Amino acid sequence: MLSVIICTYNRQKYIYNCLKSIADNEYSHREYEIVLINNNSTDDTEAECNRFRKDFPQIDFNYFVEKQQGLSYARNRGISEAKGDILVYVDDDATVNKEYLSTIAVFFEQNIKAMAAGGAIYPVYETQEPAWISKYTKTLITAYKDEGNDIIRLKGKKFPSGGNAAYRKEVFRCIGGFNTELGRKGTSLISGEEKAIFDKMKTINMPIFYLPNMILYHIIPAHKLTKEYFDNLTVSIGKSERLRTLAISQTAYFKRLLEEIVKWGASFVLCIGYFLLLSPKKGVKLLCFRWNVTKGLLSVD
Repeated sequence: MLSVIICTYNRQKYIYNCLKSIADNEYSHREYEIVLINNNSTDDTEAECNRFRKDFPQIDFNYFVEKQQGLSYARNRGISEAKGDILVYVDDDATVNKEYLSTIAVFFEQNIKAMAAGGAIYPVYETQEPAWISKYTKTLITAYKDEGNDIIRLKGKKFPSGGNAAYRKEVFRCIGGFNTELGRKGTSLISGEEKAIFDKMKTINMPIFYLPNMILYHIIPAHKLTKEYFDNLTVSIGKSERLRTLAISQTAYFKRLLEEIVKWGASFVLCIGYFLLLSPKKGVKLLCFRWNVTKGLLSVD
């Protein structure tokens, strides 16, 4: 059985369509449940969830409120409330394709050693894509992911996006839940909780895969394309990496700082390349991204 876990905070505009896209899947509603974790929303999220319950009474829909603020708290609550053996996390500002659930179910049934999987993520802009978006900044702003048309094992530093990921429940029994020091809390953009999980999985050689037909369409509103949001997000990425690596060891943090130096070199090369291609805005934005991440990494708050 699949447990589709949706953790939500103030997404009344998107949550109904997110839930509806799951209910519209070409997969028997008897084979899955939806676990909705409302992380103290102050808008009409609850009303939208009740509208979904009324419109789709055949769906096993379970609604909970998690009082401790933070995405990791909500994700951990989802683990404890889920009845299924396969836990599927779907972002609350997204929709999924009609083959989404069957793709996951068939894969885990046929690959008994697979412990986690993630899929493709394609942005759906509410406004026009800005000129400064490159394939690098597109990934960090929209969570864009496309690893090709084949099922592959994700090795090295590749891992799924936390908002489009499925795990066997035993993963969390083995390595524990999401680190509550990481993950978004209210309007804070601190992240890295899913990366910490996948790092732990890889340390003990738990196989993680990419499924091309496990597709999530991520809605990108205009405010996520502003300079203010970009700066906040990218500084938060650096802060998240600091927290994540220090939770491992001082050595891990030092290695991450050395890695940042290498990334600066690559960023300069890419920036020059974009200037030569007459796309200077993309190059400049890459350097802004790098600067903000470094600032976050060195932050002490």
